[in-house]
Amino acid sequence: MKSVKRIEAVYCKLKAMHQGKGISALALADAMGLSRANVSSDLNQLCREGKVTKSDGRPTLFAPGGSIAEAESSETTLDKLVKAGRSLATAVEQAKAAILYPPRGMHALILGETGVGKSMFAGMMHKYAVEMGKLAKNAPFITFNCADYSNNPQLLISQLFGVKKGAYTGADVDRKGLIEKADGGILFLDEVHRLPAEGQEMFFTFMDKGRFRRLGETEEERSANVLIISATTENPESSLLRTFTRRIPMIIRLPQLKERSIEERFGLILLFLKEEARRLDREILVSTNAMRAFLSYNCPNNIGQLKSDIQLACAKAYADYVSYRKECIYISTTDLAGHVKEGLLNTKDHRNDWGKLLSMKNNYYVINPNQAELEDGEMAGLDNVYELIDARVEELKSRGVSQQELEAIMERDIENYFNQFLYGIDKRFKKSNLANIVDPLVISLVEELVKFSEARLDRVLSQKVCLGMALHIQTLVERRRRNESIINPQLNHIRSKYRQEFNLALECSKLIEKRLDISLPVDEAGFLTMFFILDNEKHHTSNGNVGVIVLAHGSATASSMAEVANKLLGVDYAVGINMPLDISPEEILHQLRTCIGTFADCPGFLLLVDMGSLTTFGSIIEKETDIPVRVVSLASTPHVLEATRKAMLGYALEEIYQDVLGITTFNEASFKAKREAPVSSRLAIVTVCLTGEGSAIALKSFLENHLRLPENLFEVIPVNLIGTENIQQRLKKISEKMDIACIVTSFHIDTKVPQFHIQEVLNLKAVSEIQDIVNIQSTYLKMGSTIKYHLKNVDGERVYTDVKHCIALIEEALHVKLSVDSLIGIVLHISCMVDRLKGGGVVVKYCNAAQYITDNRQAYQSIRTALNYLEEKYQINITDNEICYVMNFFEIKEPGEYGL
Repeated sequence: MKSVKRIEAVYCKLKAMHQGKGISALALADAMGLSRANVSSDLNQLCREGKVTKSDGRPTLFAPGGSIAEAESSETTLDKLVKAGRSLATAVEQAKAAILYPPRGMHALILGETGVGKSMFAGMMHKYAVEMGKLAKNAPFITFNCADYSNNPQLLISQLFGVKKGAYTGADVDRKGLIEKADGGILFLDEVHRLPAEGQEMFFTFMDKGRFRRLGETEEERSANVLIISATTENPESSLLRTFTRRIPMIIRLPQLKERSIEERFGLILLFLKEEARRLDREILVSTNAMRAFLSYNCPNNIGQLKSDIQLACAKAYADYVSYRKECIYISTTDLAGHVKEGLLNTKDHRNDWGKLLSMKNNYYVINPNQAELEDGEMAGLDNVYELIDARVEELKSRGVSQQELEAIMERDIENYFNQFLYGIDKRFKKSNLANIVDPLVISLVEELVKFSEARLDRVLSQKVCLGMALHIQTLVERRRRNESIINPQLNHIRSKYRQEFNLALECSKLIEKRLDISLPVDEAGFLTMFFILDNEKHHTSNGNVGVIVLAHGSATASSMAEVANKLLGVDYAVGINMPLDISPEEILHQLRTCIGTFADCPGFLLLVDMGSLTTFGSIIEKETDIPVRVVSLASTPHVLEATRKAMLGYALEEIYQDVLGITTFNEASFKAKREAPVSSRLAIVTVCLTGEGSAIALKSFLENHLRLPENLFEVIPVNLIGTENIQQRLKKISEKMDIACIVTSFHIDTKVPQFHIQEVLNLKAVSEIQDIVNIQSTYLKMGSTIKYHLKNVDGERVYTDVKHCIALIEEALHVKLSVDSLIGIVLHISCMVDRLKGGGVVVKYCNAAQYITDNRQAYQSIRTALNYLEEKYQINITDNEICYVMNFFEIKEPGEYGL
């Protein structure tokens, strides 16, 4: 039987569903059981082939042949606006009625909060009037904001009605007003509530008779044919004269952004991104998380704020593109304002909206200035691993990556691609849906391959493998028939590491060749091997997910931690069992047994407990049920959160247990364990290259020749990116041994450490800046020998070292990193404080210290705990007043708020 390509199936389904109106990619995808991204891609290809047409508005609609183009030729501006946003349907009908009302239209008042788009809507009414022939093509559209002259009523009225020469001092000539300029068109008065009562009276006279006088005229009357559209954010009954509102029978209310559908908001986001792409004349890539944030954050100033927030993100991304010579303009969450990022916080409320509009498999979206349709960036797509790998190899080669580097990177990437493929495939497809996109012959072949493989491997392959292999082989067939090559850059590694599975894959390849009458290179066996090895991973073999149960002393401790984790993750997964102090351990154990009995086919349980007898429950339950149980004691909310997240994703019990054990929480014990750890007394300048270690070493030599580096304080460390570690991991390892002063690199690195482009260093432009950093950092490192001459009661070098320990602990606790200038100041302050207190000096009072501490309790506790070390060592008493002064160095609140 001849294979039916997916694109052909999409075209046939579109023709079958078409009933005169267009069909969205999402509706078609739902009907076929396919992903929206794939259907959208196929529809766009059909458009390029001329078989399908699509609309310009949102949502984008598709139709076979020229149906949409014919229908759209009769669509007006306001019709398209309704298609893009159903919440505007009533407003659009009112606007149409106002424009078409005989003989010259009906004056209208647009109501709505700041930023809802009142000015834009008025402009569309003008365009509609031209389209319908109610106004001439060159009919004026004059906009005037009454707030601009609200403090000078006379000037405001003169702007609107014009001025007669000599009407007031400085009126040297006759001047037309906006009403005369708008003759034959529309005058739009924004913020009309700022129009003074005198002006309103003059206006309703004009609206009644179509006649007016310029300011200073007493006899001559003038006439103008002007349709008045006004707008206000206020209640018209309280802010406008009743005699004025009576003459405006058409009141149009525009909804706030929060009252509009999520689809409308999505369309607006794409519209604004498209405008910026056109302005920059470049594609803009937007990360999926950034799109989610734009869709979900609280936007009190409506469309105007949404547009400005998007423009700000584009500006930041463009600055990075220019400054760091990036290959594209890429908007990630780091480019978003803080209030926009908050849209990502409440996952539970927004997950359904994200799922409707954004594909879960895409890492980014492409905004093309010349295309109407949003393009998906499937960096980790699920349907065609060949194209992903081809693109990845080409990308790495274009960056000059060596063969050794390329192999190391692709070893990781290929496994990641298949892992994502198998993990998500069973949630997106059902076997019954395969017939829509996969040739029945391929389905039959896969069933044969699975039976054959299960017999050879002596284990049952999951449903994921069956579905995934069918889609993979369908893609394989299409690729071979297009004579496209199949190259597996990790073939030798896979063949040697997974010998049994690779030999099985070779036999499967031969069976595929025989059944489908195609030839396959040995590289394909490497890809097929991945289905067998990744299906055997621990976190894919369990029949269910690990159960997470929290047990803690107190009447609500356990249930509260479970509730917090569940709410943050948007699920009802973790279970909390409270142990009030008057309840015996035996009764709680009974409750635990009952709870475990409610789980079906659970592969294991993770018990998160606080202390005491609860820590023994795991071994008891495991012995009674023969189900694996692990116990984590001294559990806190972060432990419950991580355990629940990993369990939901299908991780194995042991994996979850080890990961949760690795979580540490901030407390005084961790301070005591860390405070004796040595603080780095050396600094590093890191040079990073992609072209191999030789380039990094050459750059190191260049810097050492052009910088004055203090002996035994600075070291230039060359780093090349061969291997599987990413740059962040490499920098973290270096920072564990010494502080990084700056980085010299050929690409931008997401870090707060100062960085300089290699080109800026080689042409000596950045050398002076790096030397300044070296000088300042050297001053800081040598402070011990400097301040010893200024302290009378303690050893300067010793207290300097101790103070640096404390500051490092505070920075870690507060998740901040002070600049060197700030460090110099705070080290000097605390060192002098210790010296003063040791000598019995006076304590300086801090104004409103109690209130300051109350408002910043966590920061206060962190700093207090760190400074305990100095109190113990130097036998001094550091009061709350002193701590408040230290808090100021970490910019905790504004000192001015507390009377300083």
